[in-house]
Amino acid sequence: MKTVLVTGAGGYIGSVLVPKLLSKGYKVKALDRFFFGKDKLEENSHLTLIQEDSRRLREEVFANVDFVIDLVAISNDPSGELLEEATWQTNHVSRVRTATLAKNAGVKRYILPSSCSIYGFQDQQVDETASTNPLTVYAKANEKAEKGVFALSDDDFCVTVMRQSTVFGYSPRMRLDLAINGMVYGAWKTKKLPLMRDGSQYRPMVHVQDTTDVMCLLLEADTSKINKQLFNIGSAENNYQLGPLAEKIANTVSELMGEKVDIEWYGDPDHRSYSVSFDKVENALGWKAAWNAEKGTKEIVEKLESGELEKTTQTITLEWYKDLIKWHKIIKNAEMYGGILDI
Repeated sequence: MKTVLVTGAGGYIGSVLVPKLLSKGYKVKALDRFFFGKDKLEENSHLTLIQEDSRRLREEVFANVDFVIDLVAISNDPSGELLEEATWQTNHVSRVRTATLAKNAGVKRYILPSSCSIYGFQDQQVDETASTNPLTVYAKANEKAEKGVFALSDDDFCVTVMRQSTVFGYSPRMRLDLAINGMVYGAWKTKKLPLMRDGSQYRPMVHVQDTTDVMCLLLEADTSKINKQLFNIGSAENNYQLGPLAEKIANTVSELMGEKVDIEWYGDPDHRSYSVSFDKVENALGWKAAWNAEKGTKEIVEKLESGELEKTTQTITLEWYKDLIKWHKIIKNAEMYGGILDI
């Protein structure tokens, strides 16, 4: 059995990827701080949980590891702006260090899931050869990480970068701060779909099941096709202008719930806009996305209706980080002799 080290394994994408890898016959070392709890990953005889910070990894973590999927990240733009130093350390420095340690330990493949947000603002559709235009700390750190890990690639160490579209869909570590997910929740809960002005911006989307399928394919693909290669991950169908996308979601929720859903505008205009070509990944791997916004909307509504999914502070990444920071200070100030009341 091959062993995959997954960093950020307890996160939104990781908690979908890890069970998928186990079902395909891999052993998995799941490394995470587990800010959102260890309960997102079910016990398995081939699963080893490692609670550690990616900035403090030791060489022994890579023992007997064949592949690394380096999902770890301080995710999203608001978190990146508030936690700027931690974002640079985690999303750039720790990933390059992880790749370096992996290479030194004899790991064969390293996969970096990056982000199409690196494209920033573009006047025309872009492919992997296009110039980048990162506008946020999150995007800039991803770009630095890409360059750092690509520099390590050689015949014995296969490095592949995935520039993921904005991810959506259900996950055990659910995020309702992602575009489609948040729209669906608002439409279902209040019959008002929240949409950032002005709706003309383009954004590519990819379902969490689709992007994790690509990660699995990259573990098996011929190295000659993927070594030192960059792939945009998504599909032409899921290149959405946000205004029309909101209408699709509103109409889908309306049909499912039998109630009219209105669009509710908020915020200043979002200046990030990019439409992306996905021909390269489709041709190289023979992969096609299986999900679109309507299918993903139905999935989330079903989870909400069943009670399996509900909105909590944990589903809004930045709010949960803020809570952890607040309670860390409170507990640190109140603790004496190893406890609070019981000492």
